[in-house]
Amino acid sequence: MRDDAVTVIGGGLAGCEVALTLARHGVPVRLHEMKPGRRTPAQHSDSLAELVCSNSFRSANVENAIGLLKWEMRHTGSAILAAADRHAVPAGDALAVDRSGFAADVTAAIEAEPLVERVAGVVEAVPPGLCVVATGPLTAPELAGDIARRAGRESLYFYDAIAPIIDSDSIDWSVVWRQSRYDKGSGADYANVPLDEAAYLAFVAAVLEGDKVTPRAFEEAKYFEGCLPIEVMAERGPLTLAFGPLKPVGLVDPRTGRQAFAVIQLRMENREATAWNMVGFQTRLKHPEQQRIFRTLPGLAEAAFLRFGSVHRNTYVHAPSLLSDALHWHDDPDLYLAGQITGVEGYVESTACGQLVAWHVLARLLGLPPPIPPPTSAFGALRRHLRGEGILSAYSPSNLNWSLFAPLARQRRESKRDKKARQSLRAQQDLAAWWATWKSHLVG
Repeated sequence: MRDDAVTVIGGGLAGCEVALTLARHGVPVRLHEMKPGRRTPAQHSDSLAELVCSNSFRSANVENAIGLLKWEMRHTGSAILAAADRHAVPAGDALAVDRSGFAADVTAAIEAEPLVERVAGVVEAVPPGLCVVATGPLTAPELAGDIARRAGRESLYFYDAIAPIIDSDSIDWSVVWRQSRYDKGSGADYANVPLDEAAYLAFVAAVLEGDKVTPRAFEEAKYFEGCLPIEVMAERGPLTLAFGPLKPVGLVDPRTGRQAFAVIQLRMENREATAWNMVGFQTRLKHPEQQRIFRTLPGLAEAAFLRFGSVHRNTYVHAPSLLSDALHWHDDPDLYLAGQITGVEGYVESTACGQLVAWHVLARLLGLPPPIPPPTSAFGALRRHLRGEGILSAYSPSNLNWSLFAPLARQRRESKRDKKARQSLRAQQDLAAWWATWKSHLVG
């Protein structure tokens, strides 16, 4: 292998996408994967691109943000998504794959690519030269330690405690009202879901009884007191939540003129106020349970969840401060990160992040300006997340959702579905036009 090969660390979805994208544009790659010598606790095979959780790549509908992203990935030639399409299995309105066939296909593609050299073994530190780290949420401790030294310990996270996010259009604003506690700030930075005593106690009971994700062996339940899952707080007593994140003080329900027994606060997630975060609602409740239980709350009967809550082991960096606009390390132009270690969530988003980073590496090698997809597109929305654009809360891992896109005003009497259709069409048109120009630079 030539000395000018780009080092890619990690043989998951993002790493394989980076390697294949670069190689197919004539760039030699040295792909490091620690298997078969070592596996993470979540891995069970020695194949590349192993799907360690579900076999679903989620929605295939282009009027869904993740379905739109897949459309854009196909349009721009994603090698990983092409393999997923070849190994699709029936899954209704979703793309699911035969996981063994899919992993074998990607592994064979890597091994058949003459410009990719696969190297087995643990990489303990970022090597010199042009390098892409795509090691996922369970990065080897040795390499994670080296990245932590570069990042500063406060900018590398090992546990996720994430609260759900709700689409503004799905909230009943005749029940939920805008008010900050004691009218601080602008006085309307938060929205409030009121509960009387009976509704509160029923909610607590549902949380305690709800089906929860069991922590895996490597996810020992050690929680910070300031970031406890709601079910852990509920276990401490029926009124714990009412004196914690659901305390009603400083808030008056305009419908009654009184303080409610308990109040769930929603915090504005982005500047456009299209997404609202359920404050303090990190949880291990399974996703269907979150939807079922949270939709029993006043004003949230039709809540559309842009992100569900979670608590799980996850190594990721604070991308907005540690990565540049060109997506390399802020003080090292030779170092790029791709996939879940950047703070994107999900198979499709990780793969798309690999594509995006590969384009940036190609631009660097060809002397081209950084490729910046339009913010109206799914790729642009993914990049907006990595740059922290428009986000008001603390940076945390996220799946792609419509709140990350450049906003589109809802037309008078337009349904939510029609707005999403119009937003999707805009994204496809803008991405196709941008890609035609960018692709001409690559082949020109």
